[in-house]
Amino acid sequence: MLANAFVDNAKVMAKGQITIPKDVREALGVSNGDRVTFIVEGNTVRMVNSAVYAMQLFQKEMAGEAERAGLTTDEDVMALVRELRDEDEKL
Repeated sequence: MLANAFVDNAKVMAKGQITIPKDVREALGVSNGDRVTFIVEGNTVRMVNSAVYAMQLFQKEMAGEAERAGLTTDEDVMALVRELRDEDEKL
């Protein structure tokens, strides 16, 4: 088992609800009102912070897009930002 891994459990209530143990909430960085995502792979389920998971998926989808758009340097990116701001000001 990993050095930062731990095991905890929760009881499933009549309507399928559980209380996420405090140490698990802290490890996921979730609190009241936050959302979690369940990822089912075979007979294993991972629970992740939905915001973090969405950002990871977005980063994965965007990987390489800057290069494909010809943005290979910081200067290229800054030029694009200036261009877009100029267009916004004209509207």
